[in-house]
Amino acid sequence: MIEAAQKVSASHLKRNAYLYVRQSTPQQVLEHAESTARQYALRQRATALGWPAEQIVVIDSDLGLSGAFAADRDGFQKLVAEVSLGRAGLVLGLEVSRLARNCAEWHRLLELCAYSDTLILDEDGIYNPSQFNDRLLLGLKGTMSEAELHILHARMQGGLLNKARRGELAIPLPIGFLYDAASRVILDPDQQVQQSIRWLFDNFRRLGSAVAVIREFHRQGLRFPRRRCGGPTPLLWGELAYGHAISILHNPRYAGAFVYGRSRYRRKPDGGTVVTNLPQEQWQIVLRDAHPGYICWEQYQENLQRLRENEQVRGVDHQAPAREGPALLQGLALCGRCGDPMTVRYAIRRGELIPYYQCQRRAQQRGEPPCQVVHGVNVDAAISKMLLEAVTPLALEVALSVQQEIQSRVEEADRLRRAQVDRARYEVRLAQRRYMQVDPDNRLVAGTLEADWNNKLRSLADAEQEYERQRQADTARLDAQQREQIMTLARDFPRLWQDPNTPDRERKRIARLILEDVTLTKGKEITLGVRFKGGATTVLNVPLSHPYWELHRLDPAVMQEIDRLLEHHTEAEIAAMLNARGLRTGYDLTFNAVGIQHALRRHGIKSRRQRLQEAGLLTSEEMAVLLHTSPTMIWYWRCHGLLKGEPYGTNRFLYYSPSPELVEEFQTKEKYREVQYAT
Repeated sequence: MIEAAQKVSASHLKRNAYLYVRQSTPQQVLEHAESTARQYALRQRATALGWPAEQIVVIDSDLGLSGAFAADRDGFQKLVAEVSLGRAGLVLGLEVSRLARNCAEWHRLLELCAYSDTLILDEDGIYNPSQFNDRLLLGLKGTMSEAELHILHARMQGGLLNKARRGELAIPLPIGFLYDAASRVILDPDQQVQQSIRWLFDNFRRLGSAVAVIREFHRQGLRFPRRRCGGPTPLLWGELAYGHAISILHNPRYAGAFVYGRSRYRRKPDGGTVVTNLPQEQWQIVLRDAHPGYICWEQYQENLQRLRENEQVRGVDHQAPAREGPALLQGLALCGRCGDPMTVRYAIRRGELIPYYQCQRRAQQRGEPPCQVVHGVNVDAAISKMLLEAVTPLALEVALSVQQEIQSRVEEADRLRRAQVDRARYEVRLAQRRYMQVDPDNRLVAGTLEADWNNKLRSLADAEQEYERQRQADTARLDAQQREQIMTLARDFPRLWQDPNTPDRERKRIARLILEDVTLTKGKEITLGVRFKGGATTVLNVPLSHPYWELHRLDPAVMQEIDRLLEHHTEAEIAAMLNARGLRTGYDLTFNAVGIQHALRRHGIKSRRQRLQEAGLLTSEEMAVLLHTSPTMIWYWRCHGLLKGEPYGTNRFLYYSPSPELVEEFQTKEKYREVQYAT
């Protein structure tokens, strides 16, 4: 005590003494009251050293918080701030572990205390961090405190892992599971809960997309269970959300497996936590068939694979979900040169979507040109023909299996909706019993229970009405529309495949049931390496698609007719004649003179003007020079029938034939006029 009094100076007594009180967990605060009392008793030590009671500040806002990190401890942050501002003359703590169990935080506090000349007191004595011996001793105590925390954590973690290896570690269970009296995992005894979860897995296996499953739940008017905080709390029924569906599909507990260590936690400098989801091969503990499940482990793996394929951002897996658009190999096409998956882009030609398969991963990552771009019209046509040949012999078997699946799906949906009605009816009976058991004179309670009973009755009526409406709709659809479609599929699958009313997405899903992938290689022709689901392979050779204009080239027979008519008719006259016959251009348009002129140049056919020039006909200017007159006279003679012109072009320009007889006749008439004028 004498040594302590020697370290305390008048400058220390002018400042406050701060008592820091902390317990690691709320349970310790409740059960280890003696430790808390010992920490508060340190105020007497400060009083004995000369600090008045009003200068002793108690900081106990960190009760129930761990000392491993300072980021979440507001009380410790306040203590550090007071020390750094020079307001603290003494810092009191029962032991170093109460102040900090982290060497970095502890040494930072020592640095500040040494800089501001602040003393530190614990149960063993008083220390001056500015003195070497005291600083060394405090540093050793801080190291031992951190080592003690590590040993405690390792001991607890070892016991936890040992229990987890046996599959006996009690962790919160997802919806659909409960612990029985012997702490064993069982399926939720509520049949509606079980049916809802099985409905989710069955529909995901059928539809292949979590979003499609949610859409089906909403279309059927079904509700899905959840618990607010897990455990045997009252069930809440509502709409199935996307995040909930994804978490169920990713959770291995539904496959009957006990899994521990799926995530890795790492502390950030600011005290926060970074959670990293580990791949399945790095999971710490995996015990299959540890308890009953809703699906098998193989089905769980297939669901994970399907979810990876459905990801928008492509990774190792190349297959993407079937979407809108006519590209049949969307998500199935691979580049035959580099092996990367090929994406799809569309070009609009006359209102029609034309697919193109292109390998653009290198272009996106390294700015290089695409490996290849493949026109998809001929490719899709070849794949469609192959699928029709492969599916047609099995059409009846497919139709029967589809019919059985639809029937079972409708029956299961009907059971789920009937379970909702049964639950509503049970809640009505429960509300009725509560109302009947209340004292009639207690009108306050009786009125509330009566109102609750009426609400339950209205909910039951709504549930029954919705159930009957859905049941009738499902029955009508199955008996009329779906049965007819199934029989049509059995009789004429090619017509159904080629029906324009069949959605492109459904064609793609059918293709994915049969095909694993298709490798495209573009050369003088397109080579298709087709790999089926069963492992069989085949190779198809498809000719390159013609340019767009060639696909709409004019019929050669029409061009021959135009060539023949040009001998005696202009382009405008020919267009009118072709339109009168009901003929159309390659773009399914009517003919006109300008279009015919373009077609003549494109096919290298001589125009009417060229034909007239080669026949020796002359223009009005050339004819005027030949006859020693003016173009006006040529026009005048033509109007009076003395000359006959051959029309050409859209404006009906004329060419004249310079026959020797005509030239001699006009020259004779000209000499006669000259003699007559001279006389």
